[in-house]
This record gives sequence, C-alpha cells and structure tokens, in this order.
Amino acid sequence: MTSTPLDSSSSSLLALEIIFKLKVKDAMSKNLVTACRIDSLRHVQRLMKQHNVSGVPIAENGRLLGLISVDNILRALDFGYIEHNVEPYMTRNLIVLEDDMPLSFGISWFEKYPFRRFPVLNRDEKLVGMLTSRDIIFKLLSELNKEVDRIESRIPLKNISDEGYYHREFKVNKFDFKNGGIASNEFRKVLKIREYDRRIIRRVAIASYELEMNLVAHSEGGNLIFTIGDDYIEIIAKDRGPGIQDVQKALTEGFSTASEWIRSLGFGAGMGLPNTKRSSDEFEIRSQQGLGTIVKARFNLNSKPVNSNSDEGG
Repeated sequence: MTSTPLDSSSSSLLALEIIFKLKVKDAMSKNLVTACRIDSLRHVQRLMKQHNVSGVPIAENGRLLGLISVDNILRALDFGYIEHNVEPYMTRNLIVLEDDMPLSFGISWFEKYPFRRFPVLNRDEKLVGMLTSRDIIFKLLSELNKEVDRIESRIPLKNISDEGYYHREFKVNKFDFKNGGIASNEFRKVLKIREYDRRIIRRVAIASYELEMNLVAHSEGGNLIFTIGDDYIEIIAKDRGPGIQDVQKALTEGFSTASEWIRSLGFGAGMGLPNTKRSSDEFEIRSQQGLGTIVKARFNLNSKPVNSNSDEGG
C-alpha cells in the first residue's frame, strides 16, 4: 500500500492523526450524479453544468461502467458528436477506490495518478461515491475545526469584554488572502468569551467569514463591522466596488463571476452570499455598480437557529 504523501517529519501531528483515523467513505461525496450508456453527451454536459462537477460516472443498477470527463465533452464539441450516446466515448479503464480504504491511501492516489476524481465502490462492487481533492479538504477542515473546538473548550477564557455593547470595525483589503479570515476569527473569539450558544457562534462565524472573503476576492476592498447589542448580533460588509450587476443571481447557489485565478485558490464557488443569507435571521443587500455593495446580516440572540444545517460540521 502506498504511504500518504504527507511529510511525517514536518506535518502537524494533529493533521496526521485525523487523516489516519478516517476512511475513504468518511470524505467521499455520496450524492452521486450519474448517467446511463444511452444518454447523450449533451445530457452529460448539462449534468456537469447543473451540478458543477467535472466528471460524471456512467452507471446502471449501481454497476460502474465508465466515466465521462470534461475532456470527453470538449472533444465531442470540437468534432461535432455531442448529441451521440456516451457509450462509445466513455473511459472504461478506471482507477477506483474502495470505501473502506484508509483516506491516507486515497490521498496518495492523487499523487500517483493524474486524475482529479476517483469513483468509490463498496465490497459488493457497487458505486457508492466519488472522491475529489475538494472532498478531502472539506472533510479535513471539518475535523480540524472539531478538534480546535474541543481543545478551546478545555481552555478557560479570560473575563474581558464579556458584556455590554460591542462595536468594532475591520479594514479588509482587495486580494489579501494572507490575512483573509482574521477579522472573522477575532470576532468569533469575542463571542466565545461572552459564552454565547455554540450554535449561534457557528452561524455568525459562517456569515462573517463568507462576507470577509467576499470583500477579499470580489471587491476593491472595504470594511467589516461587528456589533453586539442587547438582543442581537450584526455584521455589515461595506465595500468600494465594483458593485453587483444582478443581485438576485448573486444570491443563487453556485452562481459566480469569479475569475479562473480566484477559483484556482479555492474561492468563487458561488456560495458566499447564499450561505450568509441562510445563516442569518435577517439579511439585507444593496448594491450599485461602480459604487459598491453593502450587506447586512443580523442574528437574534433570543431566537432559535433559522437552519439546523448551519450548525453542522465546522
């Protein structure tokens, strides 16, 4: 079995411990998007666009038969057979993983093979998932956050700024990915010091991080303003442009105007504003092209969570 590519001499012991305890099935995507042999390449192209995936397994009754990738679609478009059935063009000799394999084994395959995704089979050789590097990163971040929460819960918090009105403003610079997230983390610490319910801390943390990274990736820079009142928490993100052309589209999950460079950094998935809206009790956005955008997210301290999904993970 190939060892994990992580450097055991310099990698975090905590990261290694997390990786070694996880299986492939813990990280893989289980919501499969598949097609059949008689489906057209055009149909697969639409599936890729609709679900924002770069590869679609061809499977019938759980049996994996092949895979259509973006490269297959591009060739079909170039040579004019995009309306043909997928069967003659799908890749049949696939490298697959088993769901009970250690995740470290799956990680090593991304080093060994030039593929961006691996189908995952169970012991009955049925297709049960897909594993991408994005799935691995999301799972590791989720597990690391849980470990950090566990460790922080054992550390007594200093009794500072633990009550009363709070107001602080942070400057956020364009493309400053190095410092992106610092303001949100500082505010999260304040909420922990004040011992708010962990569920509302998670919701506020999600919204503040998404708004902060929106300022970094999509604006000319701006300010992130945090306020805590008697019965509410409020976050305002105010930028200096360029403004949003279509606000309703910007609130649609998966819609993004991010450049390829921003996407290559792992941002621009089109989830920032939808996640912020979903996490908050009150949400308001105003934008004018050429001038800028103001987003306000408000959280009622006496209300129940607006969406239980916002409390998962992280």
